[in-house]
Amino acid sequence: MSVSLAVAAALASGAVSARTEIQNKGSDTLVNVAQSWAEQYGKINPDVAVAVSGGGSGTGIAAMINGTVDIANSSRKMKDKEIAEAKAKGHDPVEHVVGYDALAIFVHKNFPLNTLSVPELAKIYGRDGGATKWSDLGITIPGCKDEIVVVSRQNNSGTYAYFQEAVLGEKGKFRQGTLDMHGSKDVADLVEKTPCAIGYSGLAYATDHLKALCIAPEKGKPCVMPTEDTAFDGTYPIARPLFMYTDGQPKADTKKYMDWIKSDVGQCIVAKEGYAPIKKVSCK
Repeated sequence: MSVSLAVAAALASGAVSARTEIQNKGSDTLVNVAQSWAEQYGKINPDVAVAVSGGGSGTGIAAMINGTVDIANSSRKMKDKEIAEAKAKGHDPVEHVVGYDALAIFVHKNFPLNTLSVPELAKIYGRDGGATKWSDLGITIPGCKDEIVVVSRQNNSGTYAYFQEAVLGEKGKFRQGTLDMHGSKDVADLVEKTPCAIGYSGLAYATDHLKALCIAPEKGKPCVMPTEDTAFDGTYPIARPLFMYTDGQPKADTKKYMDWIKSDVGQCIVAKEGYAPIKKVSCK
């Protein structure tokens, strides 16, 4: 879709000035960095206003399908059926990788171990996975009555979809009874306050009040910590690219904005917000 114009009349002088507004919607994982991009870009190009809203990857993708957004943020790839639906409505989603994220596994700071494996996560999160109590995995947590409090995301989240694919497998299903949070910060906040809890979220939501686990691809194999470097090089088992989608190749002000996001300045904002840039950059 074309970029919408917000026209303001300068009544005193009778002159009319046009200000471009770029609509940007989607991923909760990306919302903080998207807001930082928008704020900084407005300082260097005040004639362009970038309106950012979250709501989840599914929300951004739906807006792209319906042609009501200039840029859709997503922490997962668009599905073939979503792209086909967009094209059927006259829109042509084009994918842009704008950063990388290590999907961290958070537990309470009193959690006695520093590592879990992907198969153990599947036992916890998977339907009929077999682990409903921490004792099922041989774990005892101070202040916890043993039952695992499984914290997840709502199903319109790209983080939810990526975790499902990476941990449970293409046809794997989540167990019933998970606590499904609206946003990544909600996951971190709940796990921080709940000794029995485990949750997953973007690396940028790590705090000193949580423990991020070292994750092994298989039990008994070396584990890898979620960091910007391990997200960038793909050695962390649950690392993923972060996407922006435009309707066709971006043009005019949207192209200038996307180019700036991929520039060293834009990518240093990615690093500042706790994600991995798409290239090696030197940031002050």
